[in-house]
Amino acid sequence: MKNIKLAIFVLFSLVFGLDTHGAPSADISKNENTKGDIKTEIKEYISHHLKDSHSYSLTSWVDEDTGKKVYLELPLPVILYDNGFHFFMSSKLKHGKTVVESSGNFYRLNYDKSKIFKTNKEGEFSYDKNNKIINFAPIDFSITKNITSIILVAFIMFFLFSGLAKSFSKNKGISKGVGRFFEPIILYIRDEIAIPNIGEKKYKNYMSFLLTIFFFIWFLNMLGLTPLGVNATGNIAVTFSLALLTFLITNFTANKSYWGHIFWMPGVPVLIKIVLAPIELLGVFIKPFSLLIRLYANIQAGHIVLYSLIGLMFIFQNWIGSSLSFVLAFFISIIEILVALLQAYIFTMLSALYFGFAVAEEDH
Repeated sequence: MKNIKLAIFVLFSLVFGLDTHGAPSADISKNENTKGDIKTEIKEYISHHLKDSHSYSLTSWVDEDTGKKVYLELPLPVILYDNGFHFFMSSKLKHGKTVVESSGNFYRLNYDKSKIFKTNKEGEFSYDKNNKIINFAPIDFSITKNITSIILVAFIMFFLFSGLAKSFSKNKGISKGVGRFFEPIILYIRDEIAIPNIGEKKYKNYMSFLLTIFFFIWFLNMLGLTPLGVNATGNIAVTFSLALLTFLITNFTANKSYWGHIFWMPGVPVLIKIVLAPIELLGVFIKPFSLLIRLYANIQAGHIVLYSLIGLMFIFQNWIGSSLSFVLAFFISIIEILVALLQAYIFTMLSALYFGFAVAEEDH
């Protein structure tokens, strides 16, 4: 029964694009105490998935002969700076179960925090009164799962659209191959997003960014629905970086009219101007903040819901409940495919709208 449930979990995970790294235990009895334990384990599993990782973990299982957990994963390079650089593969960390020695220093992964700390030879962590680890944490330049996914998407976009550009030049403006699928999307972004919001005079200045940001977010969102278990756009550092680019481009390309409407609105009484100016200035920062929070929260929520529905299989412990969780997860996964595209569209649309505000002429 244990192996059957574990096999079902792996199958569900492959269908819905969830990594089964550290999958909840399938050896579950039906007493209330065990149910409480599995609920806690599912919560911890979901929490760990939402964080970045030093390896691509596809699945894991417990070897019945040895009783040890076996991981099927793709290790990534770990790069630490601690009075010099230290290099080793993440497979040496054994998910925090072993200590790695490098140039006389010892490092261990804290599995809960997905963070590497410096320890003694025995790999012991020191804690303060609040049960917080106080070990020294070296500067981590590791090529993590999110970073690898971002690089992968960048290469895909480069080869995909450079090929599309070449097909245009060779076929006299007619796309070829996979470019026939993406050409209507590019034209839609130009005709329905860039031109209406920015204007025909200046939209070309922003098209490269709008196209890049749309496909970058879309591809990363779709990659997050694969068995690789990537949650890059559900990482607030990634969404912050994307929103920061929109913020910088908006304010560094803005004209005098834009700043005039923020600090000294025309046609408004002086006293009202004094009151509105701080509010308008605050809005300059709220706009990109809303971008990063919207993308982060929607992608994060989608991953939480999918994992929670799959986790219900271990709580119900019957075919009716498990089948119901499968059906619900199936429909949610379909919705998540639409959300992946929708969030890329919204981010691009709002970015174009902010660019339009920045370059609008006085008569507009």
